Amino acid sequence: MNKNNSLAKKALDYHKKLNGKIGVFSKAPLKSPDDLKLCYTPGVGAVSSYLATHKNKVSEYTIKKNAVAVISDGSAVLGLGNIGVEGALPVMEGKAMIFKEFANIDAFPIVLDTQDVEEIIKTIKHIAPVFGAINLEDISAPRCFEIERRLQDMLDIFILHDDQHATAIVVLAGLINAFLVAKKDLKKSSIVIIGAGSAGTAVTKLLHAYGVRNIIVVDKDGILSKCRGVLLPYQKELAEISNKNCKEGLLQDALIGADAAVGLSAPNIIKPEYIKTMNNKPIIFALANPVPEIMPDIAKKAGAFIVATGRSDFKNQVNNALVFPGIFRGALDNKVKKITDKMQISVSLRLAEIVKHPSINRIIPSIFDANVVKIISQSFKK
Repeated sequence: MNKNNSLAKKALDYHKKLNGKIGVFSKAPLKSPDDLKLCYTPGVGAVSSYLATHKNKVSEYTIKKNAVAVISDGSAVLGLGNIGVEGALPVMEGKAMIFKEFANIDAFPIVLDTQDVEEIIKTIKHIAPVFGAINLEDISAPRCFEIERRLQDMLDIFILHDDQHATAIVVLAGLINAFLVAKKDLKKSSIVIIGAGSAGTAVTKLLHAYGVRNIIVVDKDGILSKCRGVLLPYQKELAEISNKNCKEGLLQDALIGADAAVGLSAPNIIKPEYIKTMNNKPIIFALANPVPEIMPDIAKKAGAFIVATGRSDFKNQVNNALVFPGIFRGALDNKVKKITDKMQISVSLRLAEIVKHPSINRIIPSIFDANVVKIISQSFKK
């Protein structure tokens, strides 16, 4: 049995044994009639009556203050694609578990058996009163952009599609330290973003906001350019801030002379020969999950200086799981409604600074570093 098959079997056995990775627990004892009359009838009636006339107090008397809904329609699950709600559910459970273990947030996995934008927005609007924040997850582009934007305009709680923004934050943090190790100026370097979905779009925008000006985005049709024919609205936005010289071609053409490649796309699409055409000390972030754009050993053999993946079984795990617990902890504690570019850059800088002496094999802190959630959440203090 090879390594991948062995891991798959262990994961299947793990999930089957647990029969669900999360559960519900009581914060107070329910051992006597006195306990019962306080937690339920008749005592709870007083709380209901009070909240009916003091709606703004609901977070003080219910689960809302610390509750997050992790919501997916199953349309863009990991690197597996549109696999539906059944396939999405264990991923949402895993995120809920991470929320609880690292940020003490009560997160609820919710999968919606619809991929219609209007139905998704309507459903989330109707369940929102329970939650202090909404984590949109594994929803395909370009629908994810509209869903997030409209919900942010509609609701008075924190809404975040973390496949976009948490990914962008951790990528920027990793690049800051990678370029520090390579002794290059990130803002003056050439960066190729592979993939123009939710993550690729957000990474491109955040790098531009940080000050990187030489960015090329590559999607399934090749290099994205204003000179290309018909572009979707989000593609037009990317074209405005990338590829100033209207370079054309495919991935291998984009990588010639590039300082770094950030893969947010599909397995095994970066070939060793592509890396050999890049600038000296090429930096490769192969972040597709569960199979990266190129395996680290192959990238290193081809001449990559620093390699990062989204996986925990390789060095330099650049994964949004590192940041979303701290982001939501900070948003809930400080009543933040929306994350701005300035806030994202602040989190990236703080995250990079946690690694005191970055090196080829350590450009990003571990998710198990106790300081990560605390430092990220403090970035949200007003």
